[in-house]
Amino acid sequence: MTKMKLLLLYLLILPMITLGQSDSIPQKYSLHFQQTAINQYHGAFAAKYSGDNSLINEEENAMSLTSTVFFDVALWKGANFTFNPELSGGKGLSQAKGLGGFTNGETFRIGNPEPVVYVVRLFVSQDFDLKKERNLKIVVGKFGLADYFDFNTYSHDPRAHFMNWSLMAQGSWDYAANTRGYTSGIYAEYVHPKFQIRGAFVAVPTSANGPDLDYQYDQSNGINLELTKPFKINSTYSGVFRVLTFRNQAGMGNYDHANKEISPRPDITKTRSPFRTKVGISFNAELTHSDLWGAFARLGWNDGQNETWAFTEIDAAASLGFHFYGKLWKRPKDFAGVAYVSNGLSSSHQTYQKMGGNGFMIGDGNLNYGQEGILEAFYSYEVPNTRVTLSPDFQYVINPGYNKDRGPVAVWALRVHTEF
Repeated sequence: MTKMKLLLLYLLILPMITLGQSDSIPQKYSLHFQQTAINQYHGAFAAKYSGDNSLINEEENAMSLTSTVFFDVALWKGANFTFNPELSGGKGLSQAKGLGGFTNGETFRIGNPEPVVYVVRLFVSQDFDLKKERNLKIVVGKFGLADYFDFNTYSHDPRAHFMNWSLMAQGSWDYAANTRGYTSGIYAEYVHPKFQIRGAFVAVPTSANGPDLDYQYDQSNGINLELTKPFKINSTYSGVFRVLTFRNQAGMGNYDHANKEISPRPDITKTRSPFRTKVGISFNAELTHSDLWGAFARLGWNDGQNETWAFTEIDAAASLGFHFYGKLWKRPKDFAGVAYVSNGLSSSHQTYQKMGGNGFMIGDGNLNYGQEGILEAFYSYEVPNTRVTLSPDFQYVINPGYNKDRGPVAVWALRVHTEF
């Protein structure tokens, strides 16, 4: 048996060990586990042409798998050490290329589908309990910005809710991260009974969507700030409103400069220069109707002048969705959701694509521009007497890769998830 198979077996057995130990010393540590498998399929669809980074227009199937261990240890009063190793394997449709809003939030733009073990989180956190229900939290180490920013109760976790990249997060938020979605730095939050403030100063990748982080923080970095304001309309309706801003600095390429260098087509990597920036802002709201249903909306923009550096090729996005609890149909542990998102590119980014330029996510060799529209619906069914949920999912993509000359395409999926 190979080492990889042994490790996978260990990850599968570990939850049983955890269940046996969790009640013994709960105040000292916690140990949890999750595993998610997603299989996606799309049939052939119309395309007048295709490029290096197009969504393949022939019938296609792809599967992804992640297994994660969550280990937390109490150090001293208010302090915790967190360690999360993860096994990830499989691939996304078309190697996770061809869409701004890619269809599987559990996959990355990585060419090798073989299972790989890596560390997703490794940090120390310190909580300071202040007076009058106020709290200050500091985190130092490796983590994901999406762990703390842009949260939404109904649209945040592709292991449980919507799978599309531009629904699990605000698509225009080019959040600093390596290829797998994680970074290193410092995070701080202040929680007040009436509002919350979050901020982070972190590393960005050394290249666009690259696997390695640049630790020369004085030259390359990501800064994020968010204000969260809960509100209550009456005893039935409550909600949360968030405003998030970001600024990334790195050796990015510039779309306008690239569009002037055609030999035979623009190449943004040849225009990279230090200290270039990308800035953006997004608004995120959710509304809850007791324990029956909820609604959410996001609206975001970035300047779109310099190269997309970390997340995905979306310069503006707006989404609206609804979440329904199974209590409505006497299945209290089930839930369902439906949402629509519209993604767009800046004018400079559009020109670059039309002239045949490639980004790290999209590139059809030409572009008849149109907003990329994605409708997604899912149902989460808890298998009786187990900790397993099955979630059939459907996505309908209009103008994939912002191209009216390609698509539409329907993507079907089945997600299997368990956690302990």
